[in-house]
Amino acid sequence: MREHPGQKLRQAIKAEKPLQLPGVINAYAAKLAQSVGFKALYLSGAGVANANFALPDLAMTSLNDVLGTVQQIVNATDLPLVVDADTGWGSPLNVKRTFQMLSQAGAAGAHIEDQTEAKRCGHRQGKQLVSAIEMVTKIKAALDGREHDSFLVMARTDAFAVEGEKGALERALMYQAAGADALFIEALTSLEQYAVFTKALSIPVLANITEFGKTPLYTKAELAKQGVAIVLYPLSAFRAMNAAALKVYKAIYEQGTQQSVVDLMQNRNELYQFLNYEQFEKELDNYNQLMEHEHGSK
Repeated sequence: MREHPGQKLRQAIKAEKPLQLPGVINAYAAKLAQSVGFKALYLSGAGVANANFALPDLAMTSLNDVLGTVQQIVNATDLPLVVDADTGWGSPLNVKRTFQMLSQAGAAGAHIEDQTEAKRCGHRQGKQLVSAIEMVTKIKAALDGREHDSFLVMARTDAFAVEGEKGALERALMYQAAGADALFIEALTSLEQYAVFTKALSIPVLANITEFGKTPLYTKAELAKQGVAIVLYPLSAFRAMNAAALKVYKAIYEQGTQQSVVDLMQNRNELYQFLNYEQFEKELDNYNQLMEHEHGSK
């Protein structure tokens, strides 16, 4: 029997201290991340909105928008994928369906957050939260929706910026008691704050180390000392891709040639290696030879 992606993810969390989750925006980025040795991957809701629709992270995309990218990534790599499910896209019934669909699509786990439906980026001002009771109900619905018990249901709380450390910790404990498999605590500002949560909880705690936000760019080693189990880099590669692409576009338009920026590019041979291009070519040649043989025998 094939190992469920959720089982792979849970094993990776136990094996890596802590597990590093790189954000990937598409299937090819997933292959790049796997090639350097990562043991699991992450799909950001902001990444889907930004990269696929040129929209801000303001709850403007849907479950179907995310599902398409999930399916493309899991078909391109055998690494377990954790998905940003935003607020679950609606009522508890919607949340249940969301986690059912993500599980069926081949994801290994997903997180749901306690912001209101009109959510914002976790490092922006103006966040509003649903009640802790409403979030607990959503967690239970997510657990009911998953297709396999190993599918990891992670609760994200944005309460630190809204209710302070005490309020965030109270929510975290409630979410753990509701059955959440892990906790994503957003927008902390010191290492010591992570220790408060890791010491109080018995489930894995995730640190979101996103650039240009409220959380300093702590190292894997620093976070490990605080008991953090998972370290997330949701959009690091995406931001680098964007900066490189903009330089290339400017050079081509302003200089009339791409010669000055060729060094920024992945060359053709490297691309083909990641795509296993020659193997596909051989398969195509075999099919063509088969057609010629069949045609010639008639």
